[in-house]
Amino acid sequence: MDFSKSRAMQEKAHELIPGGAHTYARGSDQYPELSPGFMLRGSGCRSVDLDGNEFVEYGMGLRAVTLGHAFPSVTEAVCAVVQSGTSFVRPHVDEVETAETLLSFLGKGPDYQVKFAKNGSDVTTAAIKLARAHTGRDLIGICGDHPFFSSDDWFISTTPLSAGIPDSTRALAVEFPFNDLGAFDRILERHGQELAAIILELEADTPAEPGFLEGIAERCRRFGIVFIADEIINAFRLANGGAQELYSIQPHLSTFAKGLGNGVPISALVGRRELMELGGLRTDRDRVFLLSSTYGGDRIGLAAARAVLKTYSTEPVIEHLWSYGQRLRDGFVDMVSAAGLGEFVGLAGRPSNLLFWTKDRTGERSQPYRTLFMQELIARGVLGPSFVDSYAHDDSALDQTLEAVRGALGVYSQAIDAGTTDGLLVGPPTKPAFRRRV
Repeated sequence: MDFSKSRAMQEKAHELIPGGAHTYARGSDQYPELSPGFMLRGSGCRSVDLDGNEFVEYGMGLRAVTLGHAFPSVTEAVCAVVQSGTSFVRPHVDEVETAETLLSFLGKGPDYQVKFAKNGSDVTTAAIKLARAHTGRDLIGICGDHPFFSSDDWFISTTPLSAGIPDSTRALAVEFPFNDLGAFDRILERHGQELAAIILELEADTPAEPGFLEGIAERCRRFGIVFIADEIINAFRLANGGAQELYSIQPHLSTFAKGLGNGVPISALVGRRELMELGGLRTDRDRVFLLSSTYGGDRIGLAAARAVLKTYSTEPVIEHLWSYGQRLRDGFVDMVSAAGLGEFVGLAGRPSNLLFWTKDRTGERSQPYRTLFMQELIARGVLGPSFVDSYAHDDSALDQTLEAVRGALGVYSQAIDAGTTDGLLVGPPTKPAFRRRV
């Protein structure tokens, strides 16, 4: 494939934009040198780059595009509101109707409220602020096994990218590992009366062990800690209502984004009324500046969300995400086994949220081998940092993907035999997005 136009555009992008992109996960250090640098358009599960190369796409807009690119009902809904005004000096009726629709879709009763915003970080940070105001405490418990909760200081201070953030902010966070109630209990012994909230994904690439989430919820009740569920990835993918529906868990606050708009910017904080109203006009307590943005209630995102919710309510989206992913997993596992590479490359996560892992000949996780595998998939028309699917992935996409996997494994096997990716990988390996130095 020819990527010459993308390479030229990347040079220009780095001159104009720090990092060459507006999202670290889309940066040039996250993909092989032989890969598309810029996309032009997409339809369904396929996308086309600046050089005219077409790909079956996975990861789908950083897992936000759960229905598929340019999904007709979402596109039609957005176009309709654009033609009749998108933002006014007073609230639009769409704000009320969308709030009512979302709460009903999630099965939340009259004791819950919702506040809309644009980014996942907006609503996770709002949740943290509410928890601190509600409890009068400062410390936040963060599940350290989960890679991202917010671009704001309360979370980024806990990562290697903490430059520009005071040490005092970092001191307000304590970390605990997923699926380890004992470790959480030890934190409670030291900080139980200081913790305002804990935040975690109820499931990431590893399912929750029986009793773990229930134990977290019970301890939060006992210590008066606000339980925040980050459903930004899991909602509209693991189940309609996210992992809390899958596990029958009721957190105090939940955050939603990504699939809520099928790639159109919208996020939501959903929570119990006694917490949420601290940011409203019906409280006797000190008010919380919760979420207030020019575009929090813009009609484009709200229209997209209503179209998404209607589709999930009337079509078997979740069932397709799981069944397609399971077929992909089965084919992948068979090919890896046949190639004798089961120790070196594999899959993690639910069928509707599949990630791949790569190891070198010594059994260590390897960025060079990951980059080689991605390079070879891309060369065969499959683009993605994962195998996270969408409602638009079909039999044709599956066949092409499995053929690409077959070819990529052939090259991977050569690298394992040689003990190196040298001579096979073009350009530098990808790098972790969260690293202190470039």
